[in-house]
Amino acid sequence: MTTHTSSAGRQGETHTSGWLVFAAVIMVFSGIMALLGGISAIAKDDVFLATRNYVYQINLTGWGWIHLILGIVITLTGIALFTGATWARVVGVGLAGLSMIANFMWLPYTPWWALLLIAIDALIIWGLCVAPRPERV
Repeated sequence: MTTHTSSAGRQGETHTSGWLVFAAVIMVFSGIMALLGGISAIAKDDVFLATRNYVYQINLTGWGWIHLILGIVITLTGIALFTGATWARVVGVGLAGLSMIANFMWLPYTPWWALLLIAIDALIIWGLCVAPRPERV
């Protein structure tokens, strides 16, 4: 196992940290879950039962496509996070925020699952924001 030592004499990390890896893993999981929820809403939208008189009246198939596309993009960005790319951190925070909004709108169809994914998205944002900046070599 090799590590490199920075000029300050401390052991440095090459391109990732524990928080970044944590956020990447959770982001890939969240993306796959959104993707699967989107597929199930598109393929068989009679599986979901909407709450009556909810403020947001949304076409379930349309939201299925939104979740499918968002899930694909979130998963790909989560995979890019494993390389330590700075752009993936910035995009990841934005996508996790969009996912929180989408899951809030998804509440009438799957309330507990949507709340769980909102909490996971909050963990993603937290993990991406607390991860240390990559060192310039």
